[in-house]
Amino acid sequence: MIDGVVAKLAAEVLAVALLLLWLLSLRMRDSSIVDIFWGLGFVIVAWLGFALGPGAEPRKLLVAVLVTVWGVRLAGYLAWRNLGGGKGPGNTEDPRYQAMRRRHGDKWPLRSLFIVFGLQGTLIWIVSLPLQAAQAGKLPAELGALDFVGAGLAVAGILFESVGDFQLAAFKRRPENHGKVMDQGLWRYTRHPNYFGDFLVWWGFYAFAAATGALWTAIGPLIMSILLMRVSGVTLLEKTLRKRPGYDEYIRRTSTFFPRPPRD
Repeated sequence: MIDGVVAKLAAEVLAVALLLLWLLSLRMRDSSIVDIFWGLGFVIVAWLGFALGPGAEPRKLLVAVLVTVWGVRLAGYLAWRNLGGGKGPGNTEDPRYQAMRRRHGDKWPLRSLFIVFGLQGTLIWIVSLPLQAAQAGKLPAELGALDFVGAGLAVAGILFESVGDFQLAAFKRRPENHGKVMDQGLWRYTRHPNYFGDFLVWWGFYAFAAATGALWTAIGPLIMSILLMRVSGVTLLEKTLRKRPGYDEYIRRTSTFFPRPPRD
């Protein structure tokens, strides 16, 4: 189960934060700043649960710390990539949001409040259900096997996506790699190591909830898995990447999502 007070407060705080972020996006003419907030939204929920949740202290603290490491790293990386990364002033908005802005025209500022910022806040609250349940469960009072499995998966996922992001950034910095397909390091074994890392992280967080008996919160990692593999992750990104020379050959030899040795 989850704590009603924490759940309600988390929803209210997320709503206010995303409303303010939406106002900032209007001033910046950049709706993609919502992506930077994605990880931080879960950090907010995690620390609300730690401060107010009635659950066992060791589990609450471990969950809050792991979520913070994951969320702050992701937000920092996206901020560096989207707001820096060599882009000029006024040209930082992600192409996906630029396309939506063109499609909706003058109605985009108001519509973005609902179809971008409102939707993201709702998803954060639903996907965070395992975090809320883990920090509300009083029993078991001590960390057990499932908690350690969860911590292991979360740490492995954080490391996997961090290394993948670092390798990709280093590859892109080299002028001789411009227009080439990244197929080195972790990218030899999966075309999307960052998404696979996220997958591990969220099933790890679910293990903490499962340790308290809240098996029903699997809805959180299930939604995240669908987003990563079928909606805003792999499927959407590869529509663009397939236009790149050599990417079809990369697809032939490299796993889409789950790591495995490349085909010869």
